[in-house]
Amino acid sequence: MKLKSTKGYKIISQWLAHKNFKPFRFQEEAWQHIINRENGLVNAPTGCGKTYSVFLGALIRFINDHPDDFIGKKNNGLQLLWVTPLRALAKDIGRAMEEAIAELGMQWRVAIRNGDTDTAERQRQKRNMPEVLIITPESLHLLLAQKDYPTVFQSLKTIAIDEWHELIGSKRGVQVELAVCRLVNCVQPATENDRPSVWGISATIGNLDEAKEVLLAPVKKEGVIVRANIDKKIKVESIIPDEIEKYPWAGHLGIRLAEKLIPIIEKSRTTLIFINTRGMSERWYQTLLDIAPQFAGAIALHHGSIEQELRLWVEDNLHTERLKAVVCTSSLDLGVDFRPVDTVVQVGSPKGVARFLQRAGRSGHRPGEISKIYFLPTHSLELLEVAALKQAIRETAIESRQPMVLCFDVLLQFLCTLAISDGFRSDEMFDEIKSTFCFSEMTRDEWNEILHHLTEGGKALQQYDEYKKVELENGVYHIKSRRIAMRHRMHIGTIVSDAMLKVKFMGGGYVGVIEEYFISRLEPGDVFTLAGKNLELVMIKDMSVLVRKSNSKKSIVPAWMGGRMSLTANLGRILRETFNKVLVDEKEIELKSLHPLFQVQQDLSHIPRGNELLIEQIEGKDGYHLLVYPFEGRQVHEAMSAILAYRISQLTPITFSISMSDYGFELLSDQPIPVDDSNARELFTTDNLLADIQRSMNSTEMARRKFRDIAVIGGLIFQGMPGEQKKARHLQSSASLLFKVFEEYDPKNILLRQAYHEVLVQQMDEQRLRNALNRISNSNIVVTFPKHLTPLSFPIVVDGLSRINLSSERLEDRVKKMQALLAES
Repeated sequence: MKLKSTKGYKIISQWLAHKNFKPFRFQEEAWQHIINRENGLVNAPTGCGKTYSVFLGALIRFINDHPDDFIGKKNNGLQLLWVTPLRALAKDIGRAMEEAIAELGMQWRVAIRNGDTDTAERQRQKRNMPEVLIITPESLHLLLAQKDYPTVFQSLKTIAIDEWHELIGSKRGVQVELAVCRLVNCVQPATENDRPSVWGISATIGNLDEAKEVLLAPVKKEGVIVRANIDKKIKVESIIPDEIEKYPWAGHLGIRLAEKLIPIIEKSRTTLIFINTRGMSERWYQTLLDIAPQFAGAIALHHGSIEQELRLWVEDNLHTERLKAVVCTSSLDLGVDFRPVDTVVQVGSPKGVARFLQRAGRSGHRPGEISKIYFLPTHSLELLEVAALKQAIRETAIESRQPMVLCFDVLLQFLCTLAISDGFRSDEMFDEIKSTFCFSEMTRDEWNEILHHLTEGGKALQQYDEYKKVELENGVYHIKSRRIAMRHRMHIGTIVSDAMLKVKFMGGGYVGVIEEYFISRLEPGDVFTLAGKNLELVMIKDMSVLVRKSNSKKSIVPAWMGGRMSLTANLGRILRETFNKVLVDEKEIELKSLHPLFQVQQDLSHIPRGNELLIEQIEGKDGYHLLVYPFEGRQVHEAMSAILAYRISQLTPITFSISMSDYGFELLSDQPIPVDDSNARELFTTDNLLADIQRSMNSTEMARRKFRDIAVIGGLIFQGMPGEQKKARHLQSSASLLFKVFEEYDPKNILLRQAYHEVLVQQMDEQRLRNALNRISNSNIVVTFPKHLTPLSFPIVVDGLSRINLSSERLEDRVKKMQALLAES
């Protein structure tokens, strides 16, 4: 069927023409595939109409199927299931869809289902499903936990997975794989043509073909990739400090440049200011208000720990242009239609090309418009990253997202979900789950161990009735206990974070949430900042933090766990190549401004080229510093530094303290470190790598911590009823006890193996570590012995000082003294 000859296409194109829009070629291509009942993945830059490419395709298909009565036809059952990773996105998407449906005069209804949807709305949906349901992965699994759930999806024609590049590579992505697999198998269409189509929607990622393969594996069809091929113009402008510091101290420069943002904010209608961590976003919000009090009421703060009502208020006021600027974290990375945003500011390194492009795309969020992003460095060396980012954009060097495999904790949870609804049969479900990418390599023995886990608690826990959740009756696995079913429904999901406590005013009113580990370190009377307010801690009661407003000028900014992202491999590679031109490039303003800094680096030591590894040996008052600069990101450096320390300790008895950044790492000792040209290359070999990882890092302790998350997702640990969740330390002790039991009585346990595998693959990024060591072994290794700290070494040494706490002096004062001594020398 030719798209342009269909009634659906004519209706939609007339509607778009009325709005002075014309469909892009990639949108028409997607619509053609959708009416042909094909499956696929749409790839387009942010702000180029990806949503319409699938949503309008579903409308065209419906109009073509009902050409005479598509306007008056209502109560059609679920036609389009739209899976989105963020609750905040649902409202945007729903608004855009409802507007289109209303203007077309159709009777389709759009509904949202996520953790914020109230019970009454859920009941309405159950009685009469809307034509479009926008849902999160967790809420979709809750739908699969309802009795007779296949009837809900019998009329389903299209499954759309939005922002697939955000989901793939995470356990939420595995959740989506399992849900898609169940949906395409539970719908019994009248004809093969009526099977639901599966469509992913993705911004650009490096492994697009693999992303399509992962999503469409259960469909057992190759599917198509629809590429936009739109040249999205991105303008990157750096905010250059008036004076480049020759000894940069990581993190502090940004706040000093805050005043340079004021004219940018003033000349823009709406500005998004992206900060990498929630703690720093609080500090930036306060700083901007302090230096520009005229923005009071016109500037807002948005991050994941602020209460929902305030976040929704911020999002609504972005639409209406009542806000001049919003300081935000990745909570506003994604979005459909923040039309007024015309300027984006990135404070500090985005750590990756894809993340930078995603944020840049929040401005000029309409087809044909230029996306403009300002980069504000938090230390001088980050200007080098801007030059690297510009080159990466020219090369379109986008990162890949590696799909996860054999996540047995997610599978355990999913099987319990099916067991509390209609149950499942072993052989049928084994074949079905094997059709997913994640579990395609699962063996029959592993499957049997999973079933044994569910029915008997596995080899180690079969004496305890609470782990015998699922019963086998007439060949069907069921959960009959209402108590187990209720507990399971409350904890469906794969996002496991440290225990969060609600923050409330003494007189009533909800501020947001804070992690238990942070608040447990405060005493009553201490003042901390949350949601842009200075709050005095009164007491902790019933899992709530009770506070009152404080006028104190000093407050503690919370640090959330996992706040530090790591440099991606792509950006690291281009950064290393950028060093080749730091003293010769006169065109790039960022590199030109860094000439004085790199001249000092060259005079004192060496500037590493793209095919070199620089090692600096520096003797100072604090001891002997060995500094290594692989530019591979904090995560790889954590493992590499531990391995190097272990290998050096095999040469001579020696003790180290270790610090690291995204650029390199430091080994600090009280005795000379035996590394020079004669043995440096041997220290970076991949020989015996796995054995050295095991010896150098406490992999058992790391696996024990990883096992906590696995045990929670897999349902081995109950987190508590709403309002009375277990404390994080109780969860950890429960997980540690189970870990010990498995190690002693079931050392080959499937979840234990998963914990060690995840430590190796995710936490240590073993493959990337191996690639980095291979690259170094083929590089020229340059060892220098500078008399003083160098510009490259300074931020790493300072970071080490802040954590080792070698002095009673304030860190700021210590750094100023160090800078002064270096300037004199």
